[in-house]
Amino acid sequence: MKKKVVVLGGGTGLSTLLRGLKQFPIDITAVVSVSDDGRSTGRLREEFKTPAVGDIRQVLVALSETEPLVEKLLNYRFETTSDLNGHAVGNLLLTAMDNITGNMSDGIEALGKILNLKGRILPLTEDNVTLMAEMKDGSIIEGEHHITDSLKGIKRIFYKEEPKVCPEVLDSIEEADLIVFSMGSLYTSILPNLISDEMVDSIKKSKARILYACNVMTQPGETDNFTVGDHIKVLNSYLKKRKVDIVIMNNGTIDAKLIQKYASLEQKDPVKIDPSELKKLGVQVIEDDLVSVETGTIRHNTMKLAFHIFSSIV
Repeated sequence: MKKKVVVLGGGTGLSTLLRGLKQFPIDITAVVSVSDDGRSTGRLREEFKTPAVGDIRQVLVALSETEPLVEKLLNYRFETTSDLNGHAVGNLLLTAMDNITGNMSDGIEALGKILNLKGRILPLTEDNVTLMAEMKDGSIIEGEHHITDSLKGIKRIFYKEEPKVCPEVLDSIEEADLIVFSMGSLYTSILPNLISDEMVDSIKKSKARILYACNVMTQPGETDNFTVGDHIKVLNSYLKKRKVDIVIMNNGTIDAKLIQKYASLEQKDPVKIDPSELKKLGVQVIEDDLVSVETGTIRHNTMKLAFHIFSSIV
């Protein structure tokens, strides 16, 4: 029987991780945070009162085993002067399937059959949730894209209203052999999966070990000057009774010119390794050169990362 791996996250980080992980003989369930409210996704949420679909679209593409043309179709954005301007085809399909089937989970499952998915995709909740943040200066910001745009520094995040987590998500956590937090925006993609009492209680009861795939670069306004240990401490504070058991982190070097480019244009820096702090945290450390540069953009090497995750459960 295949080992069961539940991966929690959102955005590009989750889809990048899944592209490699689907190549291994494991049972994958991807749980996607649904608090994004920018661009096409935000407009569809406002009009149809659905969970955010943009991150789900990216994960559908990542786990699908269809032709490259289908990926281009799902990610295609209309450029027009009408109301269709900026909408991604995949976002429209997911919204349509949500309306046809009555909920997002069934809509994803129906689309998944067409796309021949190598895993299962679940939204964290069917609710139209609003992400909130208390900033370090005490101000409160509403909406994920407003939080991301602010550079005040985040003190804590929470939902405007407590969401009802999908029962299938809680069941998958209970049955998991390994729980993985993907790389990505720590406060606005990863932690939205942990600011629900239902989720924290479910993880607390799970016998699965918890693995975190740490970011290669920091993110302005969220993780400025963060070390690997700092990322883990924040995760642990939201996990409460449970703690991160394993961390996979990059020890490879990045070209100095590329580091300078990221610092000047995006205010991002490489995440530093702090061995003494990691030892205090009691985490098992897996380190490797995980840097992959694609058209000038720093990404994780998906196959190396997936191999280390797979090796953690066999």
